[in-house]
Amino acid sequence: MKRILIFLLLVCMTLAAAAQKKTKAGGNIKWKNVRVLVYTKNGKGYVHENRAAGTAAIQQLGKQYGFAVDVSDDASSFTEDNLKKYAVLIFNNTNNETFDTDEQKVAFMRYIQAGGGFVGIHSATGSERQWPWFKRLIGASFLRHAKHQPFKEIIIDNTHPSTSFLPHTWQRDDECYFFKEYNPDIHVLIVHDLAPLDDKDKPTYYGGTSSPSVWCHEFDGGRQWYTSLGHDSATYATPEFLQHLMGGITWVIGKNKPLDYSKSHAKAPDDPLPY
Repeated sequence: MKRILIFLLLVCMTLAAAAQKKTKAGGNIKWKNVRVLVYTKNGKGYVHENRAAGTAAIQQLGKQYGFAVDVSDDASSFTEDNLKKYAVLIFNNTNNETFDTDEQKVAFMRYIQAGGGFVGIHSATGSERQWPWFKRLIGASFLRHAKHQPFKEIIIDNTHPSTSFLPHTWQRDDECYFFKEYNPDIHVLIVHDLAPLDDKDKPTYYGGTSSPSVWCHEFDGGRQWYTSLGHDSATYATPEFLQHLMGGITWVIGKNKPLDYSKSHAKAPDDPLPY
C-alpha cells in the first residue's frame, strides 16, 4: 500500500511539473484565439532544407497549445485583409528576396505598425538584405557563418520565456552566425561564446569573445523575436529548442491585443524609418 501511495505521489508531482512548464511556456494567452502564419519563401540563392522541419515543429506546438497554424511560401499572402487574421508572422528560414511587389511589403509594414508580431528563425536575417526597414525590424543582417561545429551559447537574460528554462551555458552543434547592420535597440538574450570557436576571422567580432545570437525588441508598433539557431532539421525535434521557439512566440504575442490599423501609416517600402 505504501509503495502505491508513493507511486501515485510521484505521478501527481510529474503531472504538476508538466502543467507548470506548459503554463510558463504558453503564458496566460488564450491560444484557441490565436492564428499564426509560417512563411517559408526563398528568393534566388541558397535554400535551407530545414524549412519542412521548422514548419512541422510549429505545427506540433500549435497542436500542443491549441493555436491555428497556416503555412505559405506565396508572397501574395501579404495583403492587409489576409494578415489581419494573424497574431504572429513567423519567417521560417526565409532567405534572399521574400516579396514580389512593393504592395506586399507595405501590407507587411502596416501589419507591424498595427501591433502585429514577428518571429524570425535562423536564415531569416538573410532575407531582404537591401531593405532598410526589414533589417531594422529583424534586428540585423546576416553576414557569414563559421563552419558547422559544436559551440556554446551563453544566456544573458534568463527571465525571458525563450531562455528561462535553459542552463547558463547551452551547448549547441549548429552554425554560428555573424551579423552586420545591427539595430542598436535590440535586447540581446543569448550570445555565442566565441572563445573556443574554430574560426580564423572571429577576432573581428567583438574582439573574438562573444556576439549576439538571440534577441528581441519592439519596433514600429510591433514586437520581434529572432533566433540564429536551427540550421539542422533534427534540432526542431528537440524539446529544448521547441520550448525556445514557443517562448519567443509567447513573448511576441504578449497580451494578444487586437490589431489597430488606425496606427498604420506606411505608404511605400522606403518610407522614412521611425528612428
